[in-house]
Formats: sequence, C-alpha cells, structure tokens
Amino acid sequence: MNQAVLLDGLLLFIGFIAFVALHEFAHAWMADRCGDDTPRLQGRLTLDPIAHIDPIGTLLLPLVLVFVGAASGHVLVFGWGKPVQVNLNNFGVRRRDDILVSVAGPVMNLIIAVVMLGLWRLGEAAGVPFCNNESFFNSFLKLTHLSMLLFFFNLLPVPPLDGAHILRNLIGISDEVYAQISQYSFMLFIILMQSSFISGFVNQLAANSVIMVGGALGWHL
Repeated sequence: MNQAVLLDGLLLFIGFIAFVALHEFAHAWMADRCGDDTPRLQGRLTLDPIAHIDPIGTLLLPLVLVFVGAASGHVLVFGWGKPVQVNLNNFGVRRRDDILVSVAGPVMNLIIAVVMLGLWRLGEAAGVPFCNNESFFNSFLKLTHLSMLLFFFNLLPVPPLDGAHILRNLIGISDEVYAQISQYSFMLFIILMQSSFISGFVNQLAANSVIMVGGALGWHL
C-alpha cells in the first residue's frame, strides 16, 4: 500500500466530509430563506457535519475508495451527503424557490474552491511558510479540485442530483413524472459513475476551472 497516496486520500476524505456538510447546509439555509422551515425543524440548519452525514455515502464508501486507491496507487473520493428534505408547498414561489434551493448546494462548493484559492494566494503573498511549500500546495490543489468537482457533478441533470431538480423546474416536469423517473435514479446514478466519458468530462471541467481561477489570482497552474 502506497503510504503517500493513503495520506493524500485521507486528507481528501476529511475535506469531502467538510464540503458535503457545507453543501447540505447551503440547501437548508436557502430553503429556510425561501420560507420552508422543514430543514430547521429537522436540525439541518447547522454547520455540524454530523447532521449532514450519510453513514454509507459520506463515510463508508469514500473511506473504502481511499484504501482501495492507496492499494492501486490512485485515489478517487466519491459519495454523497444526507439529503435535505423540503416541503415545496411552503415556498413563496414554488418553481423559483425550488431552483434556488437546488442551486445553493453546488454554488457553495464553487464558493469554497474560489475562497480556498484566494486565501492561499493571500497566505503566499504574506509569506506564510507552508503556503510556499510545494507538497502542501499540491495537496491543497487536490482539495480545491475536489470541491470544484462536486460543483460540476451535482449540476448534472440526473436524479437525484441537484441538476435534475433544476431541469425539472426549468422545463416544467410534473411531480408525478419526476417521481416515476426518480424510481430509476439509483440505476441512472450507477450508469453515470461507470461512464468514463462523463466522469472524464466533469473532471476536466473541474481541473480547467481551478486553473482559470488560479490564473486570475496570478498563478500559472
């Protein structure tokens, strides 16, 4: 087992938990702002990761992938958080507010990636020692890439991802039809994960976005 890859994987695993918690908190916060107190009543309007953790999707699966990756020499961290439940009938403008709640999670991951790059750049300019360490920087970039990856992945229009909720509201899919489609969400999700074209495309989008943001901050990544 490659110890360096394992350490990188464990760092990504910890970062993944934090990114998922912030993602789900953003959904809960936006729902609350739009008039639905369901997430608040269920204890989801918090930054405490425990409230947003799915035992399998946030802990078991990503951790297994870390150790499998350490054995193969390449780590892939993937999973999901505990979905935030909302009552659409509580929204002021149902379709608009459902889109806002759906968008909030991915946008939080985008903000995290941009803020991380900005803070690191400030630390580098201020002469913070570890900000000029290449090994630390490489690990930091992997974390930033992971957050950006979550942004793009969650926008894919496949149930149960946020992109599907956004699409259903934009094109007016009825609750009944969407519920029928969602019955096959697990199958669609597996197909999505097995598609090297889609996963490669999303991964490249994330990498290019990190490079673009880094370039805007003065880096040549």
